[in-house]
Amino acid sequence: MPVITQEKIDRINELARKAKAGVLTEEEIEERVVLRQEYIASFKINLRSQLENMSIVDTDGTVIPVKKREKKDN
Repeated sequence: MPVITQEKIDRINELARKAKAGVLTEEEIEERVVLRQEYIASFKINLRSQLENMSIVDTDGTVIPVKKREKKDN
């Protein structure tokens, strides 16, 4: 499970500023790709966790837990 620390977020932002200025080296480009992948994976895990702990209260008071949808084959 990837953990994104503030240090990694700061590095992502630093690389983004450098990329805007157009001065990234090949190593920095590769590092940026890896850090972005870690950030996205962490974001997805956190979002999924939040959704799994969420429920919807219907107008009649019925509590419906949010569930993962099954993919339909087309």
